[in-house]
Amino acid sequence: MSAGERIDASERVRAGGHASAAGGSSGHPMITGIASATLAKDIRLEWRSKDAINSMLFFALLVVVVFSFSFDPNAEESRQIAGGLIWVAFMFAAVVALNQTWARELRNQVLDAYRVSPAPPNSLFLAKAFGNFIFVALLEALMTPLFVVFYKLRALGPAWQLLPVAVLGTWALVVNGTFFAAMSLRTRSREIMLPLLLFPISIPALLSMVEATTAILTGEENARFWILLLATYDVMFTTACLALFPRVLEAE
Repeated sequence: MSAGERIDASERVRAGGHASAAGGSSGHPMITGIASATLAKDIRLEWRSKDAINSMLFFALLVVVVFSFSFDPNAEESRQIAGGLIWVAFMFAAVVALNQTWARELRNQVLDAYRVSPAPPNSLFLAKAFGNFIFVALLEALMTPLFVVFYKLRALGPAWQLLPVAVLGTWALVVNGTFFAAMSLRTRSREIMLPLLLFPISIPALLSMVEATTAILTGEENARFWILLLATYDVMFTTACLALFPRVLEAE
């Protein structure tokens, strides 16, 4: 472990102690303080290395280019298939980053420091989930204009609804991805285990994202039902992940 990485780990453990003293009987200030410190650390390390962002960008760009050369749909066909292409590309690209979520912490023994610290386990999970959300959202912001250009997309429905679909859909991917990445952390083939665990359980969310996006692009139906279904999915699985993550961390 390098000196800088040891400092990062010790800062987060100290942050847990400071938050505990400041928070008193309430756990919310403690969770917020530790999650903020961990999130800031992850963003700082990613800004220096750009490992996750570069991997996701390369993969997503490859998908866009391959599909654009594979077929040349007209404008109407593009609106029908774009929802599936966009979200499948983002989901596969996100897995590349999710696989790296916990690897650095395991390599630098940060998880062991968390276990012996007074830090609530969910503060670590929320920091990782929000960090992945920021990275994937950045990928989507960079790649969406390319999809629009390559497939000549124009929304015939209310375009503003694409924003809640993107936010809710991205969170659905990263909250489950962060949780299952932690579960598969110590397995020999975690790069294979994560998609095997994540993809089946993400089918309802992926279906909602694709159907909502297609409905907005084509303007043929209302996307509110799919947006509501996606929000319900997010609430259910976020609650489940927060409830189960302490056991996952202790089992690591």
